[in-house]
Amino acid sequence: MRVMVFFKDSGDMPVEPTPEMVAAFRAMDEFTEELVKAGVFVAGAGLKSGADAKRVVMDGKKRTVIDGPFTEAREMVAGFSIWEVKDMDEALAWMARCPNVLPDRPGEIELRPFMEAADLEGFVTEEDLANPRTGERGKLGVA
Repeated sequence: MRVMVFFKDSGDMPVEPTPEMVAAFRAMDEFTEELVKAGVFVAGAGLKSGADAKRVVMDGKKRTVIDGPFTEAREMVAGFSIWEVKDMDEALAWMARCPNVLPDRPGEIELRPFMEAADLEGFVTEEDLANPRTGERGKLGVA
């Protein structure tokens, strides 16, 4: 099973690297290396602040672009990882070992499973799932 790990932004990430922040990021790099060696880590990246973000609001065919920053900083995603695990219990076991990059502040990490073929039964065919780019254009949300 694949899970998306969302690292939430507390909204008060220091701009300048302090010795504590450098150590915390080093600990996160070491943790990521453990995930890689265990074959769990699929992909991941940090994201720039909400000040650099855009949101697109869709209403029928109309699209409205809203510039960041956004008021609810705690809802912003600061980074993500994709993990391949046998189940959510394994994902939570790995999360228990994850370092807290901002140990003096409250933080939040969300783990969400990807949809699997069984979740899409009735919406798409097995052929579409095996070859998402050969089925109807856009049917699976891909071009």
